[in-house]
Parts: sequence; C-alpha cells; structure tokens
Amino acid sequence: MVQSKIRWGIVSTARIGVEKVIPGIQRSQTGVAAAIASRGLDKARETADRLGIEKAYGSYEELLADPEIDAIYNPLPNHMHVPVTVQAVEAGKHVLCEKPIALNAAEAEQLLALPKDKLVAEGFMVRAHPQWIRAREIVRSGALGELKAIQTFFSYFNDDPTNIRNNADIGGGALMDIGCYTMLAGRYFFDAEPQRVVSLIDRDPAFGTDRMTSALLDFGSNRHLGFTVSTQLAPYQRIQLVGTRKRLEILIPFNAPQGESVQLRLDDGKLLADGGIEPETIAACDQYAELADVFGRAVSGVEPLPYGAADAVQNMKILDAIFASADQDGWVSLS
Repeated sequence: MVQSKIRWGIVSTARIGVEKVIPGIQRSQTGVAAAIASRGLDKARETADRLGIEKAYGSYEELLADPEIDAIYNPLPNHMHVPVTVQAVEAGKHVLCEKPIALNAAEAEQLLALPKDKLVAEGFMVRAHPQWIRAREIVRSGALGELKAIQTFFSYFNDDPTNIRNNADIGGGALMDIGCYTMLAGRYFFDAEPQRVVSLIDRDPAFGTDRMTSALLDFGSNRHLGFTVSTQLAPYQRIQLVGTRKRLEILIPFNAPQGESVQLRLDDGKLLADGGIEPETIAACDQYAELADVFGRAVSGVEPLPYGAADAVQNMKILDAIFASADQDGWVSLS
C-alpha cells in the first residue's frame, strides 16, 4: 500500500485538467491535487479555489520550484509537452504528460536522456480503464480465437479556427489529437508492434491540419489494424476486435464517462443484426483516477511503471510513419 499520498502539481488550467484529470486525482487512492499554476496568479487562484486545491502559482517555474510537490501533470499544448516535462524532471519532479508526448519522435527522444530516478509517462488513461484491461483478458484467453483484425473509429466535429486542435504549427489535427488512441489500440490488444503502415490524409484547406486520417497498420502474422479519425465528422467512437471465432466490441472505448458503467459485447456472429451478442457490464469507475493510481503506485515504488518514456517514443515513431506514408503515397516500414 502507498504510505503517503503523492502531491500533484498541475501545470496550467487547461480544460482537460480542470474537467477530467484533477477530479480524477482527487478521487484517486494515491494522490492529492496540491497545487496549480497558470500564466497569471488570478486565474490560478480562481481555479484552485473552485476545485479545492491548496496552492496557486502565477508561473510554471514557481510551481516546479515547490519542494513539496512530488509529481507534475502536464496538459499544456502539444508543442510545450517536451520542454516543460524536461524542466519539471530537471526540477526533481515525476511527470505525467498529456498525449501526444511530443510533436515527433526526435523531440520525444529527449526524454530518454533525463535522469532515470524520475518517472515520465504519457497520459493514456484508456490503458488504465477496466474495460480495456478486461477486453485484453478476453483476447488473451483465446475466446475470440486468433485475433486477426482490429477496426477503430474516432471522430468529433470542431471547425473553430481559434481552437488549438486546429493549429497545425503546434501539433493540431486528428491524428495527433485522437489518432494516437486508435493507433494505441493495435499495440495494446495485439501485444505487438506494427511492422509497416500506409495512410490517407485529408487536410483542411484553411487550417492545414489533417481533418480526416485513415490508416492500415500491419502487425505481422496477418494481423491488421485499420482506423479512421476525424475532427470534422459526426461524433462517434468504437473498437471492434475480430478473431477467428468471435468478435468483441468496445462501445465507448476512449471517452468512457467518469463514474459510469460501460459495456463490452461479445458476438459469435451466428445471428446477424447483433442477435447473438453476449453483453458484459464493466462497473463504474473513473479512468483518470485509475491512471493517477497507476502512476502514483510507481512513484511510491509499490509497482513498476508499465509504460514509460520509451513507450511514448515508440508511439511517436508510429505517428511519424503514418504522416510519412501519406506524404510518400505508399507503405512506410517501422522495422
């Protein structure tokens, strides 16, 4: 058991932190949201008072210098992920950084040179959610037969020119924002790495971002992951895990509602129109609290960190290859 709670400092008042991650930390068993920083003290203080956070700072540097803070959560825009994470580790803090960890693999590799006594992880909360863990248990049990195909789809509609997700210069676009999740599903459920990728990208003529990206990833042994992600389509998300005997469907694989139950659906396909589905309910949980606890137990030395900086670099290498495939109009090897 963790003997004392990890004291978290949150860098910025970004929406994902305020609405999702900070409440998750506050619900976690291992941590407490102890401080928050913004570019102005008034904003930080208002957010801290609203969320019941003890300390507020008017600069990121002040927060990083606080000796009472053990770990930093970094939800800054993508182009600030690596620079601020490096600063935090050099200040003696462990860091949980929002995804994607960097703008590209070369930038992410800077994290591999940081002191190894401080943990760095990419904030993929989905890997901590019991529905992903249970789905992989089903795959590993052989209930699907041989898992051969994974199909994933993730979309929402956002054409706001002021939204950072529509700013190409700082890592906006569908692949970086949500394609990282659909790609990750292949690594997680196949328990393997892709050998090559091929992709198609549709870019917004005004923003320059990829507003729709589709990709096919070859995991070897005739195992394929196919996905489409978009920032300008009707909101939808799904994962289909299809084996030689059965299919497993994850209904809300990425934005699972905090504190609500979710459902997996197992289907042998004998009755069309989903007539043979066997549902399994996954109990209510908060995937952000679960992630905070995974990281907190690692910081406390209770359990090893399952996914660290090297895993984050690998994620960026795959995303780089997907972009490169569209530019080169062909397969790109990852081996």
